[in-house]
Amino acid sequence: MSHMVKGDATASTIAADAADERLISSQGLAGAATAFLGRLRGGELGMIPVIVGLVVIAIVFQINEPTFLSSRNLVSITQFAAPVGVISLGIVLVLLLGEIDLSVGSVSGFAAASMAVLIDSRGWGLLPALVVGILVGTAVGLLYSFLYTKIGVPSFVFSLAGLLAFQGALLYVLGDKGTVVLPQDSALRSFARDKFLTDTQAYVLLVVIVAVYVAVSLLTINRRRAAGLTPPSLTAVLVKAGLLLVGLGYLTYYLGIDRGWSYLPVLFAALVVTMDLALRRTRWGRHVFAVGGNEEAARRSGINVRGIYVSVFALCSTFAALGGILIAGQLTSVSQSSGTTDTNLTAIAAAVIGGTSLFGGRGSAWAALLGILVLQSIQSGLNLMNVDSSVRFMVTGLVLLLAVAIDSVSRKARSSSGRG
Repeated sequence: MSHMVKGDATASTIAADAADERLISSQGLAGAATAFLGRLRGGELGMIPVIVGLVVIAIVFQINEPTFLSSRNLVSITQFAAPVGVISLGIVLVLLLGEIDLSVGSVSGFAAASMAVLIDSRGWGLLPALVVGILVGTAVGLLYSFLYTKIGVPSFVFSLAGLLAFQGALLYVLGDKGTVVLPQDSALRSFARDKFLTDTQAYVLLVVIVAVYVAVSLLTINRRRAAGLTPPSLTAVLVKAGLLLVGLGYLTYYLGIDRGWSYLPVLFAALVVTMDLALRRTRWGRHVFAVGGNEEAARRSGINVRGIYVSVFALCSTFAALGGILIAGQLTSVSQSSGTTDTNLTAIAAAVIGGTSLFGGRGSAWAALLGILVLQSIQSGLNLMNVDSSVRFMVTGLVLLLAVAIDSVSRKARSSSGRG
């Protein structure tokens, strides 16, 4: 009897998700490594391909052009990648549902033009014009969600129509002027082009980032313990925090040799982190993945599928509008070419290259950041080597094809291994 009580007490100390002997064998460092390799064999590649791609790109261009990894060039890459990256963040959300928005470029240009005309021709202040520009994007997203959920128009069709319609709306809003230049003293121009964190601000922000990471990790540990589940290793959390501190600290120091962190990539990174937390740690985020994985199953489980589509399409177009406005600030003007095919396809390609599946249900907000860094690095490297822009489009196409091929292969591997 005492043996039975002792055995029951021992069993009660084992977390519910580790009670299976197959899961107990995966505990510890060696077990974690084995589990990681198992996920790779099962097609769970995550962000590994794009990270490897970034490393290869850096090595290749650095060999051919020694200034590629200079602090000045890295600052330029992060600064120019941010606005289109914001647009790509919205594409990630739509792709998670297994849908597409081909009109983000046109919407970004139309929203920026609406803001610029209000400032230039109507005498509005920057803030109300900025709000109107962003709301233009939100309204477009709500229109798209109505067409999809109420009428049943496929996303490919209404976004293709939107690509043409909002390009026309851009031309109409600009009128005979063709180009609207933002005022010299515009805060938007200053924010997008000239504002950089001081060294003190950059290092304080770095400490805050690491502290928030540790706090969130500790909260996760406590929640999983309270639920009777295996918590993440505290040692692993502290090691990751240390690596994050050292890595970001060195990057901050290196970028500080030139101009440091621009406000633009800081804003972009903040949006990525916010959406990552929303997708991974909120009910809304879990519902997005559920709908993208199997819409009918999500509906049967009580999820408000229509509400998910409305929120995602609205966010996508809102991010497109914000990205277009930031591009306008960076270029100091809005013209008839704003939000053209280059912006549109780059934003979509970045989301896919970053690791978001075209089949829905798989991806991360970080895909937008990693994908746009890949494309901006390619563009920067080819520009340094004085290669014609036509080559950039061909290289981008090949990289996109490779990313889709990897996604398809990993999807087949997941299916064959029973991971879905």
